Amino acid sequence: MTRQQLHEQLTRLHEVILRERESARNLDLDQLALASKEKAMLLNNVQEVAEVDPESRELAERVRTENRRNAFLFWSTLNWIRESMTFIDQRAASSSYDPEGRTSSLRRGGRLLSGRI
Repeated sequence: MTRQQLHEQLTRLHEVILRERESARNLDLDQLALASKEKAMLLNNVQEVAEVDPESRELAERVRTENRRNAFLFWSTLNWIRESMTFIDQRAASSSYDPEGRTSSLRRGGRLLSGRI
C-alpha cells in the first residue's frame, strides 16, 4: 500500500468512525451496522501497513482517539441502560418471604442485562 493509499484509507476510516458515532446518537441502527462493517474492513486493511509517514501517523492517532471515544460512548450507554433496567426491575419486583420469614424481592432481568449473551 502506498503512502497516498494509506492516507486515503485513514481519512475514510476517520469519516466512518464519525458516521458511526452520529448513527449511534440518532439511534439509526441500520446506518450504525453499515458503518461498523465498513470500519472493520478498513481497520483490517490499515493494520497490514508496516511503515507510516508522519502525516499519516498524525491522522492515525486522530482515528485512534475517535474510535476510543466511540467505544467509551457505547460502554457508558450500556452501563446506563443496565443501571436503568436494574432500577426499574427493583421497582417492579414483587416482594415475597424467604423460609426464615424475611422479605425478599423476586429477581428479574436475565442474561441480557448481565452481559452473558
